[in-house]
Amino acid sequence: MGENVAWERAGLVGAAVGVLAAGAAAGVAIERVTVGRGTRRRARLALDAAGPYGTLRGAPGSTTAEDGTELYYETEEAAPAPSEPPARRGWLRGRPRRAAQPVTVVFSHGYCLNQDSWHFQRAALRGSVRAVYWDQRSHGRSERGRDQVAGGPATIDQLGRDLKAVLDAAVPEGPVVLVGHSMGGMTVMAFADQYPEYVRERVAGVAFVSTSAGKLAAVTLGLPAAAARAFRLVAPGALRVLGSQVDLVERTRRATADLFAGVIKRYSFGSDDIDPAVERFAERLIEATPIDVVAEFYPAFTEHEKGEALAELDGLPGLVLAGDKDLLTPSAHSVGIAEKLPGAELLVVEGAGHLVILERPELVNSALARLIAGAADSVRAPVPEPLRALTAPALDA
Repeated sequence: MGENVAWERAGLVGAAVGVLAAGAAAGVAIERVTVGRGTRRRARLALDAAGPYGTLRGAPGSTTAEDGTELYYETEEAAPAPSEPPARRGWLRGRPRRAAQPVTVVFSHGYCLNQDSWHFQRAALRGSVRAVYWDQRSHGRSERGRDQVAGGPATIDQLGRDLKAVLDAAVPEGPVVLVGHSMGGMTVMAFADQYPEYVRERVAGVAFVSTSAGKLAAVTLGLPAAAARAFRLVAPGALRVLGSQVDLVERTRRATADLFAGVIKRYSFGSDDIDPAVERFAERLIEATPIDVVAEFYPAFTEHEKGEALAELDGLPGLVLAGDKDLLTPSAHSVGIAEKLPGAELLVVEGAGHLVILERPELVNSALARLIAGAADSVRAPVPEPLRALTAPALDA
């Protein structure tokens, strides 16, 4: 009996550590405990049905990573542009002049999320631009990383090579704009570091949202300095142990989901007036990531140092965006990225947290539209009118 209680307590602590590592850290929403479990369950079901978040789908595709892992992606095509009269298209010796290829925007999501985290950007951009959304290995609909199943570490460099496999399969030609949120931004940096020639030949623009080029081991996560130091010392080992007790931890996480809803909110959003259905959507995304995947990826962030790789992207149209209340990748890290990309637009969103893409979607969407239009202009690619309409600054900027 005593052993079971000890394991239950360990599971509770482990769930807290797992949620923290996933992007929802220390603390508990006490007010959730005072509400009946049945009431909370009914409320969650109502919220899940309240919004269509995560329901947008494109044409499915898959490709194989270097270790055999199947990577899942979806493609959304731009609506056909209205045909133009020959005088506007331009003619050369009686033949139409060939237009530049349109850009494709490739979205890389963050740690413990999946491609559905781009829901609001996808809704705003669909039909206006060709876009590819993919699930990073061990996340979403992609296969569990085969190297990791075999006991190998998860690394950001490997994610960069995964991105290359997706690009080769989904965007075999034409200019691309790379957009990354959190871990997805690190993936883009690793890709640029390993494939500089591809960047020079094909990349037309880049966006880094709520991400970091390194020094993540020094982030306090909003905790007091002593607590932050203790967490950094304990977390890697604790997560390894928890990753070996998947069934126990997952049962505990499900049983205590109500307790961690407030935790997820604190580390995902910066403001208190978030649509409850959006909050619940963020919970679902994070809860869907198994604890062993959380454990595998966590050490990669303390090893991530890709500041020098940003030189490969300097000179391209760029966007660097972060919330000023982000506790996971503080906005100072985005300012540091922007200093290495002086031509990029830097946008620090007041009052927003780590999931700014869900918290302030109108602002993020207009900034992305400006970037995509600028990138298209830079390679003389067509810019659809619906995309230009999105480039106006959002009213809540």
